[in-house]
Amino acid sequence: MASHHVCGMLAFLSLFLISFTPHCDGGNILVFPLDGSHWINMKILLEELHARGHNLTVIRPSMSWYIPEKSDLYTSITVEMAVNIEHFFGGRLEEQVKLQREAASVMTSIKLTKNFFSLISYAHSLWYDALKDIFDDQNMIKRLRDSQYDLVLTDPALAPGLILAKYLKLPLVLYVRWITSGEGHFVLAPSPFSYIPVPGSDLTDKMNFIQRIKNIFFYGIILFQQKFLVDLVYNDICDKYIEGGCDIISLLQEADIWLFRSDFVFEFPRPTMPNVVYIGGFQCKPAQPLPAELEEFVQSAGQHGVIIMTLGTHVNALPKDVTEEIAGVFAKMPQKVIWRHKGDRPSTLGNNTLIVDWMPQKDLLGHPQTKVFVAHGGTNGVQETIYYGVPVLGIPLFFDQYDNLLRLQERGAAKIIQLVDVNGHSFEQGLKEVIHQESYRQNIQRMSRLHRDQPITPMEQAVFWVEYVMHHKGARHMRTEAYKMPWYSYYSLDVVLILLSAVTVLLLSVVAVFRFLCCRRQRKIKTKQS
Repeated sequence: MASHHVCGMLAFLSLFLISFTPHCDGGNILVFPLDGSHWINMKILLEELHARGHNLTVIRPSMSWYIPEKSDLYTSITVEMAVNIEHFFGGRLEEQVKLQREAASVMTSIKLTKNFFSLISYAHSLWYDALKDIFDDQNMIKRLRDSQYDLVLTDPALAPGLILAKYLKLPLVLYVRWITSGEGHFVLAPSPFSYIPVPGSDLTDKMNFIQRIKNIFFYGIILFQQKFLVDLVYNDICDKYIEGGCDIISLLQEADIWLFRSDFVFEFPRPTMPNVVYIGGFQCKPAQPLPAELEEFVQSAGQHGVIIMTLGTHVNALPKDVTEEIAGVFAKMPQKVIWRHKGDRPSTLGNNTLIVDWMPQKDLLGHPQTKVFVAHGGTNGVQETIYYGVPVLGIPLFFDQYDNLLRLQERGAAKIIQLVDVNGHSFEQGLKEVIHQESYRQNIQRMSRLHRDQPITPMEQAVFWVEYVMHHKGARHMRTEAYKMPWYSYYSLDVVLILLSAVTVLLLSVVAVFRFLCCRRQRKIKTKQS
């Protein structure tokens, strides 16, 4: 009898708990990611969406760098890609690193810019070919239409996901910080050049007159990149497959929600828009225990603690002379060092340094023994170092890395050494400064407290807004219609022209009246005198 009573109570409790479980209708999401470190980060969001019952379909290149064809997380659609993206990017970026070791000059700057533009243009060309193959494959198009997706989630650093969403007439959610020609805010929100630094300008939000000129010059470079490198690649595919044609900037501005991988603990304050949701650090969680051998190595550092160093997914090793100097400095430090390095083993390597192919970066950053993070300044690493509160010695290499590190340096949480300036002396001095000046740790930990002090987590924000777009079939009420206006209307130049014309006509009329009255008076005087 008692057992029946217990069973009844358990059944009632189960029903009670089920009735309070949040109800979630699984959506059908088409994902068009960007490979490399962007995918590593986006995958964390996809895991959360999958856990909430959503069905995911991921479009991936045949020679993908990090995106596997088989996964329990998603169904994949593989498109043919003629080039191994990892090898292509790796080779080009190594050239960029070597050029940065040359003495600063106009010619070096021209070479770096030319190589960067060539890299970007070629990447867009590869995806243009893949996208054209998708549109030309009627079976593929039928499959995409018949799947009845609720929305497209894409990384707009490349444009195919934007164009495909427009073609399929689906709501669009952007997983974004960077777009086809720079930072996302610049095509969406008012961006006064007087205090908002353009990506690549190496400026902060405090600019003098000369720096403001430089800022406008760099904005011109971004416009050139968009007009002559990006738009030219996609113009004919937009004209052929999109009714009424399209351009990439308008497609970006039509997006329903921007999941923006940053926040204003990190960014300089600036105007924004209601459909921009800031999810910086969404990938961060409390640190997990380290593997036993690694934990033993970390604890062996004692009171001196640990230095960790990694240069991200794109670069396995720095030039040999730099690597030797860095290894020599590490060998002299009392700290233990964990260094992600895949190149030749440096001859100056000390017994205190552990070389690894891969490291649990977030768990090491969250470990109390970690004293400093030597890093390249990628978006993921910067957000993680803010979350865990570890000061940074930054060696920026390319893309947004200097701009990212500059924001930390401005807040007293990092020190930057340009690659051309890295030698044994500068690296040792920088490392000791960040470790021993307590202000670096205090400032980054203050940023960490500010970042964590939110009503809901960035991940919860991200998932909520993806589901919001699915439930309401878009979020048009949150986006500006400014993209439909011609540029002269957006800046009210037509209004200014009409007002100036009216004022000019009024002034000319007043002058004409005065001249008429003066002439009439003079004629009367002459008549009286005669």
